[in-house]
Amino acid sequence: MKIRMFTGAMASTLALSTGAWAQTEIQWWHAFTGRLGELLAEQVETFNASQSDYVVVASHKGNYSETLNAGIAAFRAGEQPHILQVFEVGTATMMAAEGAIKPVYEVMEEAGAEFDPDAYIGAVKGYYTTTDGQMLSLPYNSSTPVLYVNRDALEAAGLDPDMDLSTWQNVEEALNTLHTAKHECPMTTAWQSWIHLENLSAWHNVPFATQENGFAGLDTELAFNGPVQAAHIQKMGDWASEGKFIYAGRRNEGGANFRAGECALFTESSAGYAGVKAEAEFDFEIRPLPYWEGVEGAPQNTIIGGASLWVMEGHEAEEYKGVAEFLAFLSSSDIQAKWHQDTGYLPITLAAAEQTAAEGFYDANPGTEIAGMQMTGKAPTANSKGLRLGNFDQIRGIIDEELEAVWAGDKAALAALTSAVERGNALLRRFEQANR
Repeated sequence: MKIRMFTGAMASTLALSTGAWAQTEIQWWHAFTGRLGELLAEQVETFNASQSDYVVVASHKGNYSETLNAGIAAFRAGEQPHILQVFEVGTATMMAAEGAIKPVYEVMEEAGAEFDPDAYIGAVKGYYTTTDGQMLSLPYNSSTPVLYVNRDALEAAGLDPDMDLSTWQNVEEALNTLHTAKHECPMTTAWQSWIHLENLSAWHNVPFATQENGFAGLDTELAFNGPVQAAHIQKMGDWASEGKFIYAGRRNEGGANFRAGECALFTESSAGYAGVKAEAEFDFEIRPLPYWEGVEGAPQNTIIGGASLWVMEGHEAEEYKGVAEFLAFLSSSDIQAKWHQDTGYLPITLAAAEQTAAEGFYDANPGTEIAGMQMTGKAPTANSKGLRLGNFDQIRGIIDEELEAVWAGDKAALAALTSAVERGNALLRRFEQANR
């Protein structure tokens, strides 16, 4: 009897060890909720069902800032995940975190995974590569800002919903008419610094910071208080005081107002498409981000937002093989094309973009091709290839404070931007000293 019990216990143990216990667990910490969180979970479920060697466990850790901070704290405690989703403004911080990250190109090479850096769209991968082209993190959710238009609201105000809104001069004409028609929210925005300073600068080919926006060295200084930026922010401040621009918050609070049909125009990430498509009960359209006519070189190209996936150090070789297999899965054409079509994020590979076009998605969903066109229409310049600035999450907080003072009518645009530059430069010097 005792022998049979022992044998039964051993059989159960062996069954477990060759079943569920045989799968290597890969921990992925991310910042997605809502529809994007659902689509991320769908990707994980698809990967887990496609093979039996690895199981990816996705865990939401708060917003972008909170997820980055959670990852840093976990590494210090020796409890870091295998994969950490980090928004683009955390790139310089992650690059400087020697010993904390394992570059993606190393992960893929060591695992013998299929990996061709040239397969990724240049304007996307360039943000996350070294000067010699080595990919440090995997672009995952890359977006760029566009203009969402509530066509019904324009028509109700007596405007032609097909009117040209490619320039800010034309947008101002629409705002004037909407305001006269007593529209409660002519325009709102999400991510004010990213859209109305960072992308404004790239779109008009003027520097946001020196040293090629930080790509060329840590001794960079902020420069977004130039004439183009000051004029744009002052104009938005004027619109705010006149009730033509309604400020809703620093992140994407304005999205709820637009999706509910309250706002006529909305500057937001291309990835806002998933939520607008799911919730809007009005006729909407996606247009290019407006530019100021008369600025030499505009429009140039917009830059990406979103996040990439960083692989953390401190795990076993077999686990990194699973990470490599999962990253290859996320990069595959079918998965990327579906992600792009479902979310509005850019396809990270040329193959996924070509597949999406071949499937007729852009023809059936006009405007969804605009984000890619803005990114790839012109070769990036030193002013428009992106930003790589230390302590940039904190600098964005400073920018938000100063912009809010403009919207409230407490500061003129130039004074607010100059204050933000001075305060932000102090943080850049602190980052430079810590990473010499």
